[in-house]
Amino acid sequence: MPENTPSAARRAVSALASGARRETGAPAFPRSDRRFSADTANFVAMAGDLAMVVAGLMLGFWLRFPSGLIPRTNTWWTTGDTMKITFQDYSGLIAIGAFILFLSFLNQHLYRLQNLLRFRRVVRIVVQSSIVWLIAYLGLSLALKFDPPISRIYVLLSFICTLTMVLTWRYFFHRALRFAPISSALRQRVVFVGWNPEAARLAEVIHSDLAQPYEVIGCVPSPSGRFLMEPTRNLRSLGGYQDLPDILREGGVDMVVLADLDTSTGEIVGLTNLCERLMIQFKVIPSYFQIMVSGLALETISGVPILGVEELPLDRIHNRILKRVVDVFGAVVGLFLSAPLFLWFGWRIKQEDKGSCLFSQERVGRLGRTFPMYKLRSMKLGSEQSDHLNQSTLKEDPRLLKVGGFMRRWNIDEVPQFWNVLKGDMSLVGPRPERLFHSEKLADEIPHYNARYASKPGITGWAQINGLRGEGDLTERVRYDLFYLENWSLWLDFQILMMTLISRKGAY
Repeated sequence: MPENTPSAARRAVSALASGARRETGAPAFPRSDRRFSADTANFVAMAGDLAMVVAGLMLGFWLRFPSGLIPRTNTWWTTGDTMKITFQDYSGLIAIGAFILFLSFLNQHLYRLQNLLRFRRVVRIVVQSSIVWLIAYLGLSLALKFDPPISRIYVLLSFICTLTMVLTWRYFFHRALRFAPISSALRQRVVFVGWNPEAARLAEVIHSDLAQPYEVIGCVPSPSGRFLMEPTRNLRSLGGYQDLPDILREGGVDMVVLADLDTSTGEIVGLTNLCERLMIQFKVIPSYFQIMVSGLALETISGVPILGVEELPLDRIHNRILKRVVDVFGAVVGLFLSAPLFLWFGWRIKQEDKGSCLFSQERVGRLGRTFPMYKLRSMKLGSEQSDHLNQSTLKEDPRLLKVGGFMRRWNIDEVPQFWNVLKGDMSLVGPRPERLFHSEKLADEIPHYNARYASKPGITGWAQINGLRGEGDLTERVRYDLFYLENWSLWLDFQILMMTLISRKGAY
């Protein structure tokens, strides 16, 4: 650790900034310049989006009315009776459409500074907002009478044109932002006070994800002068806690993250006051809330503030109803489409190993309730008697049928679970259900394991498409399951379903 002097702190921060310039080829921008650059980039993004929206709506008009004529009855077929449509006639409708779509972007928080470097998140928001706009604009055309009327074909063409143009513009804009000098100017510089496993995990996420709008420049010990664990090699200790004021001033720091919550109340108040004077963001890693942290919310009871875990997305009744509607529809479609697979592989199973082609096993569902889960049998008869020896099926398991290995690699053995979904025991997407004796054992070994049962188990899940199945890290699998529960949305479910069709990692 550097000697505990202000000059040592200055030298540490200066050396760190020089190292960053050598590694990235980018200057270490002062904090005010970085904020100005981020605001400027966000303004450019907004202006570009608005321009593409207007251009897409105009292109939709010219594609729909190349001759400037429209059937007078505004039906899907031509009657021979036409009326002249000019761009001026549609200019008001184009303005209304642009306003609704831009409002949808704002409502979905597209222009948060944290999203500037996150292209995938931008794509998701743009697609979601455009679908909302399509529904709203079509609904507007049905509910209100415009003169001239809004052509439904025009709305569909405009949707395609606008979505394509906005995403194309955003792709090139994102490529420009990824250049080192620009991305360096957009990232906020972070200093940790104290160091613990949660801080290490956060720093690793920031280091490994180039889309993160943050840059960790180092850490200092807590006011007690200690680290709860030794910082990793790629993280620099900037000096002692008493050097922090100089570090914050000289290092162009944007954010201070307190990791050591053993710090006294008076010291925390002093740290927050220091950050307030220097206009630096102050954050706390809530180590006592190691699960569901994105659901933490501050509320008051008779004026007394309390911090706790807020309800999860799937605790809300309208979200559960929405998910159930999608589940029922998906289960019916899945049963219909998978019927030929069921018949063919059922026949193959009986050819290879006499006995039932179906296999039923008790699994734990939502809120700990058990239910019989159905699968196409992929193992020899009697294999379940040794099932308790391993939490998951081993690779090259000798109990597997020849056809069973193929079915498991392509998730075909899960086909009968569409019936479980239709019955309401399972969902299309969710944490995978576990056997009761394994569940009780894992709940004692893995922290927060039973939090998975806040939702119905799924045929597939966030952990599975990321390769966490079979003999994978169970603690990491639970962490992915909890991430899903905290961040549930229909869009996330659709992503997982699509990835299930192509993800083979860990499947055997």
